[in-house]
Amino acid sequence: MDIARRPRTPREKYGEELRLRRIAAGRTQDQLSELIVCSPTLISHYESGRRLPKPDDARRIDQALGTDGFFERWLEDLESKYSDYFAVAAELEQEARLIQLFGLTLVPGVLQTEDYASAVFRAYWPNYTAEELEEFLVNRTKRRRIFEGSEQPVVWTLLDESALRHRVGGPKIMACQLHKIADMAEAGRLRLHVLPHCGGAHALMQSDLTLMSFADSAPVAYAEGILTGNLMDDPALVKASQTAYALALSDALSQQESHALVRAAAEEHAHAEQ
Repeated sequence: MDIARRPRTPREKYGEELRLRRIAAGRTQDQLSELIVCSPTLISHYESGRRLPKPDDARRIDQALGTDGFFERWLEDLESKYSDYFAVAAELEQEARLIQLFGLTLVPGVLQTEDYASAVFRAYWPNYTAEELEEFLVNRTKRRRIFEGSEQPVVWTLLDESALRHRVGGPKIMACQLHKIADMAEAGRLRLHVLPHCGGAHALMQSDLTLMSFADSAPVAYAEGILTGNLMDDPALVKASQTAYALALSDALSQQESHALVRAAAEEHAHAEQ
């Protein structure tokens, strides 16, 4: 019996083709790395789909393997607008049929309003350019396309109360952000629950978490920290992440109570002094 695996992303297909072409050319990873002047570890990252080569490296790969510009041309369609650690997760997000989000101190990115996302970006990257901010906001807007069309995924959103209280971008921006989430929940576009401060410790206190399930493939879990992310497809790790989510959800407020708390927090922000 075949063990289901998650969908392969375009960059993973690229890496697999690189591995097959390298083997067909009779080259080891060490030999290929010497020819294109990089480390064998980097070749391993390319072949696994964890990273993409730079255009110059792709050009040298074509020269080393005699592939007549194949990998350089294909790379043009794969260059991600996201950080390497998030790129694969971003691609899988568009394929998922069930997405379970948890936000510890921030509203999850795919649910952020433009003003909220801009405030987050400005806090993370103090030396940004206007072009970098615009690119970030465009990419975040593209992610929200999962809520469009007839085949949008089922989305669960679990928030620690801390995500409601941090006044990101100021009172007005925060109030708009929370009202948007409540509006989406009440319109049936997502299921919303909140873990209140008064509930004490819960199973997801250490990290944000996203669980993704697919129609015909194995599920994945994605946890993110400062400038790093961990996409997990090992069945044991995914199961442990699913269990942690379920445990935390069992400590959350009901839908009705959660909606009321989000609305109340929005009103508190809206009436706060600017």
